[in-house]
Amino acid sequence: MVTVISLGGSIVAPTNVDVDFVKNFVSLIRSFIEKDSNRRFIFVVGGGGPARSWQNAYRDIIAGTAKDEEICPQAADWIGIMATRLNAQLIKAVMGDLCPQDVVTNPCEVDPLTGHVLVASGWKPGFSTDYDAVLLAERFGADMVINLSNIEKVYTADPKIDPNARPIDNITWADFRAMVGDEWTPGKNVPFDPVASRHAEKIGLKVICAAGKDLDNLRKVLNGEDFFGTTIC
Repeated sequence: MVTVISLGGSIVAPTNVDVDFVKNFVSLIRSFIEKDSNRRFIFVVGGGGPARSWQNAYRDIIAGTAKDEEICPQAADWIGIMATRLNAQLIKAVMGDLCPQDVVTNPCEVDPLTGHVLVASGWKPGFSTDYDAVLLAERFGADMVINLSNIEKVYTADPKIDPNARPIDNITWADFRAMVGDEWTPGKNVPFDPVASRHAEKIGLKVICAAGKDLDNLRKVLNGEDFFGTTIC
């Protein structure tokens, strides 16, 4: 059984690395593997605060020295991708013997699983690590992606802006994509990447969005129990 988790950078490194979270996350994953030696996990790690900080620095520098149209989205994306690789290397290192393979940087060129855990980072400009997670789920036959971020559920609108925004328990891909659109912008803050959403709908993949820091809730998801979050399918 392969479980794919899109591990948001905002929970691994909201500003600096959240050491306590990473320790507890690793402990939880080890407990599942100890109970079931056939269990396999794939983690695709985002860039978090460091990615946005360096991307914003790039935009500020360029805006102060050149015309706005010279700001390159691909350059901003590559900066974010480098942050995902640093975070992913950390997760691989703390997984120790459970993750013998190198960090995956291209989900289309990945060897069969040799350990209990495989860790991946961002790939190339044009989408977030959510899309990499969808491609890896497709590659390894997983029927869903668990998307862990700093939001507990998908809302009808941004609750920070719209006081009438309502949480959603279940939503179709068609309705979800109508909310998030089809375009990707580096650093875009949406529950699940629009490009990833398009491909997930195409292959019939289910995505669960849940709060990453709530590890007891993640335990429920992994056990197939009732959980707090949003299911997109």
